[in-house]
Amino acid sequence: MTELRNVEADLSRFRMRVFVVALVVCAAFGLLAARLVHLQVTRHEDLAEQAESNRTAVVPIVPNRGLILDRNGVVLASNYSAYTLEITRSKIDDLDATIDALAQVVDITARDRRRFKKLMDESRSFESLPIRTRLSDQEVARFAAQRYRFPGVEIKARLFRSYPFGDLASHVIGYIGRINQAEKARIDESDDAANYRGTEYIGKLGIEQSFERQLHGITGVEQMETSAGGRAVRRLASHPSTPGQAVVLSLDIKLQKLVEDLFGDRRGALVAIDPRNGEVLAFVSKPTFDPNLFVDGIDQENWQALNESIDLPLLNRALRGTYPPGSTYKPFMAMAALQTGKRSPSFIVNDNASWTFGGHTFRSHGDIALGPVDMHRAIVLSSNVYFYSLANDLGVDTIHDFMAPLGFGQITGIDINGEVRGVLPSTEWKRDAYKRPEQKKWFAGETISLGIGQGYNSFTMLQLAHATATLAGGGMSYTPHLGLATQDPLTHARTPLPQPAPADLGFKPENVAIVRRALIGVTQEGTSTRVFAGAGYLSGGKTGTAQAVTIGQKEKYNGAKLEEHQRDHGLYMAFAPADNPRIALAVVVENAGWGAGVAAPIARRVFDYWLLGQYPSEEDMAATREGKSAAPIGKPRSLADVGLPAP
Repeated sequence: MTELRNVEADLSRFRMRVFVVALVVCAAFGLLAARLVHLQVTRHEDLAEQAESNRTAVVPIVPNRGLILDRNGVVLASNYSAYTLEITRSKIDDLDATIDALAQVVDITARDRRRFKKLMDESRSFESLPIRTRLSDQEVARFAAQRYRFPGVEIKARLFRSYPFGDLASHVIGYIGRINQAEKARIDESDDAANYRGTEYIGKLGIEQSFERQLHGITGVEQMETSAGGRAVRRLASHPSTPGQAVVLSLDIKLQKLVEDLFGDRRGALVAIDPRNGEVLAFVSKPTFDPNLFVDGIDQENWQALNESIDLPLLNRALRGTYPPGSTYKPFMAMAALQTGKRSPSFIVNDNASWTFGGHTFRSHGDIALGPVDMHRAIVLSSNVYFYSLANDLGVDTIHDFMAPLGFGQITGIDINGEVRGVLPSTEWKRDAYKRPEQKKWFAGETISLGIGQGYNSFTMLQLAHATATLAGGGMSYTPHLGLATQDPLTHARTPLPQPAPADLGFKPENVAIVRRALIGVTQEGTSTRVFAGAGYLSGGKTGTAQAVTIGQKEKYNGAKLEEHQRDHGLYMAFAPADNPRIALAVVVENAGWGAGVAAPIARRVFDYWLLGQYPSEEDMAATREGKSAAPIGKPRSLADVGLPAP
């Protein structure tokens, strides 16, 4: 018997199923509609921005780095464009094989490989690093023809920094180099992070470092439309970069060249300052180095040659080299005596070639007795005995308190980084400098040798030149500075750099006159008479000889028996013209002996250049380099007749 189906029940179940399916479909469409509203309305701006960023790319435009000029507009640091061959390590499986293959296409030297290895140690694997710089057009063409063989290798056009005069004034100018990880972290945490997008190089030393903000410029941006593959299709917008400003230095590069040539192969430093405003006219440290070696990353061989040399060419001796000032300290000791009232100019000391204190005998240089000396004769004839007794009368803390405002043992504030303080001793300094209780105590006998610029005294030539300029200026202390102005790269308009107001040390004019007359006497009747014979101006100065190693109390100095690096340093401090000083300087020639024989002749040629416009004859320069000159020999040349070396 056939069972009849319940049609009404089937229809009811069907309607229920249709209803459920309809609800599911409506819910699905509801969800789609809600999602559409969320995407199109709620997140419209955010998604439109993402879509635009997928369609476009923002590329930084690195600004041209500013030039560095001397006071006369001579270019000391510039830029040029060249092609580089660069490798991205993360895109290459076998780096050594790739470099070997590249060497078959373009010339890659052992030095290029060493430099590349050093750059790898300082960079991340995804960064593009140059294996060759300054490619010729022929090399670019050869690589382009075989580009398909070298994934991860590409040609880039870059601006390179150039120092046209090589090692001339390298310690002042400094150099740039690739931004390392520490510098990148510091930039990322600073307000300049956006301005350094795309920038790979930064100032590392000297003016390049201290004036980085002015030289770098402002980074621009370029908005490009890109294809799905990331290839640029067209430029949508552009905000050009602003080139860095040129920095104009107070340095006279021809004077700098003269001084460096006069030093020759000798080590030492010279700083020349205009006492009327603190402008640094020459800032010499010898030996020098070629900053061009550092621009692309210095290779290991050159780095070792510079870093391990016994002559320390990387040491900025003018800024960081410290020396006992020797007898160049005596004029400042005399000023201390006059200003504090401890001595009158007429006070007489009997110089018997030695002075005894606490059972210790302090000798005069050469053991020559000068007899009765007042302050004038003590400076002119460089009496050690007079200043031994003066140091004892003043005491270490009085000496310290007078010398500190002159800049001895202090940071002068010059506008390049890395300056050291040196040592201006005091009882407090010794307590802080030593650990053992018996070493912390200051003994009265330690004060004696301070009077002749020995003992714990240790200063830079910058500090000695700064103090000399202050003395020459009657007690007006200007902050030494190398930066003179910034120059707009387009209009060439110069804007003077602001400088601190000078400090008046309160020197009494009559006291300044007493010391100045004595310093003039040094050049007219004292230790530098032969050097300044026939000069067309009147100058004041003081020679000095400073020990490089300690000589025993009962021993006599004999330079011929010492190693070259153990011989005395020769120093000279001076200013000219005597009645209205326009230049003051301090110079040290390391391990060269008597200051009048090696340092004063360099000072004479600097004064002749600056005051008379005279350049020494070749014959005279050769004699001065060998330490065998006094007054200039031969016919001096006009400055116009002597050019700078070809860049």
